[in-house]
Amino acid sequence: MNLLADILSPHAAALLGCGAAIFWGGGDFFGGLGVRAGGGTMRASLKLILLAHAVSLLLVAGLALALHKPLPHGTALAWGVSCGVAAGLGLMFFYVALSEGNMGPATAISGLLSAGIPAGVGLITQGTPGIPQAVGFLIAAAAIWMIAAGTPGERVSRRTLTLSLLSGVCFGIYFIGLRMANTAGLLWAMATARIGSVCTTAIVLGLMTLFARKSSGTAVRFGSRAIRFAMMTVLLDTAGNLLFISATRMGRLDVASVLASLYPASTILLAAWLLHERPTGRQRWGMALALAAVVMITL
Repeated sequence: MNLLADILSPHAAALLGCGAAIFWGGGDFFGGLGVRAGGGTMRASLKLILLAHAVSLLLVAGLALALHKPLPHGTALAWGVSCGVAAGLGLMFFYVALSEGNMGPATAISGLLSAGIPAGVGLITQGTPGIPQAVGFLIAAAAIWMIAAGTPGERVSRRTLTLSLLSGVCFGIYFIGLRMANTAGLLWAMATARIGSVCTTAIVLGLMTLFARKSSGTAVRFGSRAIRFAMMTVLLDTAGNLLFISATRMGRLDVASVLASLYPASTILLAAWLLHERPTGRQRWGMALALAAVVMITL
């Protein structure tokens, strides 16, 4: 029985990582629709993140309390809250980068770093993976770039590059922090991360609102349509996070992080299905490479 568990566990972890990518991509898709419905501004983005993460916190913490899960403390608590702060900052940097107009390169740079940093930590702490997995990591990196990079030769401003790098570093720290916080249990690791992101987003949004009033800025109003999209984001993003934490509990951090970072493919497929946006030839090749990467990593 133990031998069977040892055989199945790495494959289960890889499948969970793929599941996280699917749900995270869906969360980004509906989050983008929610931001658009809420006004399409940076403040609308922060409002959606704050609402989604606050509701997610209530759901996950409420479930943990209802199941009488022991409260987190010590190192696990510190890692959970800290990685949540990193997630909040990362989302802020990422949305500002997207607002600069270079969405493709910003997504690609951020995605590569969010996969590469935890993969590097995984190599140091868990040893080198097998040759098929290492090849799969390289294929996945190429897939992430091809799916998200946009038009070949597109120029990226220094500001966008800096913001993309910062968001990627923050997301990489978030992935590592979730792995370190999972000793608190699946639900509390997620809840403590949400505490950090909710507090960070609330502070930034509060400061932006204060300065906007001084400059006579207009308030962003969230209608029922934006709220519905936000609730879809809650369900999909929370599911993605829980699957990712489960993947890191069952297998290697680098495998879970690289596979989960393929989430742009899910966003593009949903846009093609629901919004009839046709993916480019480069994106199609990137998604084919993503499938090849998944096969190699799960061997």
